[in-house]
Amino acid sequence: MDKGLIRKIVKAIKSHNDIVLVRHISPDPDALCSQISLRDAIKKTFPNKNVYAVGASVSKFKYLGLLDKIDESKLHKPLLIVLDVPNIARIDGVNFDLYKDVIKIDHHPFEDKMGDIEVVNEKACSTCELIADFLLKAKFVLDADVAKNLFLGIVSDSDRFLLSYTSKEVFKLVYELIDKTDLDFNSLYPLLYNRPLSEVKFYGYLSEHINITENGLGYLIIDPEVLKRYGVDNATPSNMINDFNYIKELLAWVFVTYDERTNLYKFNIRSRGPVVNEVASNYNGGGHKYACGIKVSEKSEIDNVLKDLDKVCKKYKEENNC
Repeated sequence: MDKGLIRKIVKAIKSHNDIVLVRHISPDPDALCSQISLRDAIKKTFPNKNVYAVGASVSKFKYLGLLDKIDESKLHKPLLIVLDVPNIARIDGVNFDLYKDVIKIDHHPFEDKMGDIEVVNEKACSTCELIADFLLKAKFVLDADVAKNLFLGIVSDSDRFLLSYTSKEVFKLVYELIDKTDLDFNSLYPLLYNRPLSEVKFYGYLSEHINITENGLGYLIIDPEVLKRYGVDNATPSNMINDFNYIKELLAWVFVTYDERTNLYKFNIRSRGPVVNEVASNYNGGGHKYACGIKVSEKSEIDNVLKDLDKVCKKYKEENNC
């Protein structure tokens, strides 16, 4: 993050007493860690400010820290900081239209302009990478608790530094976090990767039942009854999808689940080469080139999405002789 942007962000934070931090609906660790770590760093740097991280809580991620409840009508000219979400429609926890001053910090492809300060870096492995870079350069208070969440967000979204957009800059930042705070990083991995036996058995179900086309698209439509049988929740398949990254026969793969609360079919899509977010955008979804999602209301749309993804895989194979 360049010095000019850092100065603008610091100036905006200093000029507001009420600051609200938000992220996308159905948050992953990077989304939660970015807002909680930035909230805590701002509060520790400026103790007199009112700083809130809001949105629906996720019970399995409570170890990351608690979220806040706010009455937006009582906020005085608040600053909104939007993290890890490219479009307004997916912001969780606030009425976006109430905020005049907005900062966006994100690593997804650009979609909606939200405010005067926009930090969008698709090359970053995570939003936590961007927050860590900002906090270190702006010299905000950065203790072991803040560093813990930044580390967890970076590790989670980079899949333990294994994904292609992991850069040497990421390792430099992580080193600085560990060195500056004496962070016991080895003790943090179990928080992300320890699983109950029910989830391990469910992973076996996914491996056994995934379908693979001749073009290298893997897909599985997961019935809600299967989730109940294994005692796992609707978010479990999306938490496991990166584990399929090293199956030789797959170029791209997708898990489809049905959310009985919203009556929507949810696609979690990953790729090792074909660009899949363009397909997602055609169905009002989005995300990264190789990791994205879609939600549709009609079951008939599932076949259309899978056919389009298979075409992308076929084209990729033809162009790359694989």
